[in-house]
Amino acid sequence: MSTSDGAPPHTPAHPDPAAEFHEVIHAPVRLRICGLLRQVDALEFSVIRDALELKDANLSKNLKVLSDADLVQVTKESSPDRGDSRRLTWVALTADGHSALQSHLAALRAIAEGGTALSR
Repeated sequence: MSTSDGAPPHTPAHPDPAAEFHEVIHAPVRLRICGLLRQVDALEFSVIRDALELKDANLSKNLKVLSDADLVQVTKESSPDRGDSRRLTWVALTADGHSALQSHLAALRAIAEGGTALSR
């Protein structure tokens, strides 16, 4: 699905973002998390965990790093389908997260093509 201007959904409509290497996003697990979140409004914690085949603790640690950098927003809500007190944890890229990911992907493309990219 794409927007009326042809951009992928949920991404800023910037055809050529400034290439900027982002150390926080670049870590393999965090890059994969951001890649999953890039195409959706939000994903539930267990969906990310299962898709990336991670342990809860590993995912939590990486989400904390992304959250501390204001790249993702983590929210908890009660589940109407559960009788216990456990809550669902939802994760979404922030506007800054979308922008930083687009810039990081542009930097990776530049590096792959033999160029250089600035590091944050």
